[in-house]
Amino acid sequence: MESPESTPRLAVEGLTRRFDDREVVSDVSLSIMPGAVTCLLGQSGCGKSTTLRIVAGVDRQNSGRVLIDGDLVSDDRLHMPPERRPVGLLFQDFALFPHLTAAQNVAFGLTCGKRERRLRVEELFSKVNLDGYENSYPHELSGGEQQRVALARALAPRPRIMLLDEPFSSLDGRLRDEVREETISMLKEENTSVLLVTHDPVEAMQVGEEIAVMRGGRIVQFGEPIRLYLNPADREIAAFFSDINMVHSVVSNGSADTVFGEFAAPGIIDGTEVEIVVRPQHVRIDFDRNGSGPVPTQIDGVAARGTVHRARFLGTVSLVEFKLECDQSTIKAIVPSVFLPREGAPLWLSIRRTRCHLFPCKFQSGKAKQLEQAASGR
Repeated sequence: MESPESTPRLAVEGLTRRFDDREVVSDVSLSIMPGAVTCLLGQSGCGKSTTLRIVAGVDRQNSGRVLIDGDLVSDDRLHMPPERRPVGLLFQDFALFPHLTAAQNVAFGLTCGKRERRLRVEELFSKVNLDGYENSYPHELSGGEQQRVALARALAPRPRIMLLDEPFSSLDGRLRDEVREETISMLKEENTSVLLVTHDPVEAMQVGEEIAVMRGGRIVQFGEPIRLYLNPADREIAAFFSDINMVHSVVSNGSADTVFGEFAAPGIIDGTEVEIVVRPQHVRIDFDRNGSGPVPTQIDGVAARGTVHRARFLGTVSLVEFKLECDQSTIKAIVPSVFLPREGAPLWLSIRRTRCHLFPCKFQSGKAKQLEQAASGR
């Protein structure tokens, strides 16, 4: 028998949801421990909000199971209604009742006695820093204040799981960060497990202890933010977390030859077209050589000559775009300083082998010979 500490607060097993002939959620499984924060990350239409609605009970799966603290709440036959699930919901539009005061909105879902209801409302208004706003109506509150009222209302019945469907996206920059941090901190204090839906990878990395990346209704990678960032499962995931550069090649004798030298390609069949992915901050600019000639190194491979196409200062870093002289493809480099070289200036670039990822191209175009020729002509 599992101990309470080892039982997931939320367990989703093999969820599938179809609308007519379209499968919008396909065999989704994940678990969240008590007090933990997991993010469902993906572009619009990938199935993340549908998954959240199934967990909440406002939608029903075609197959699969949902368990809360080990208790079954939904499968092919059983469907516990939303009001009986220990789950709170917080959405982007706040969904406050305009004809009720802030305090009445927070108390709306409470079924306890009048005195207990009043004390719980007072406690929550203090927690969300809204003392004195109890008698205000939603239209009299700012966006951030409305969000705090919505959070207090969702927390009022002490849910064991909080489902957040992009609830901060309508708030402006710094206010969004502030309210999000306060919300997550408060939920952790209550030992509430959190499932947050977002399309913003920065938000997912800032908030989530684990991230489930969804695409086409499926979870394509799951893990801690640092693992997903440093070891993406494919090019799309790498590009989702930051800008990327791509260098194309063809595998021959277990390696891919490029203008930046050879890259190991273990386990990939010879003749397979591949993409070498490197983030702009991992492109090395050789400031000392100043265009005088490449010098191969074991770590950085072969340096390739490029000319500056554009340079932009972005505050804490500079972004420099190069055109490679061999094929006029674009390579971006981020430099953590003010570095604005003139357009057309030649510089040598290299890619650290420990900072890149190699993936087979999804669609093999048969351009192996052209790619080999481009690499051999560096």
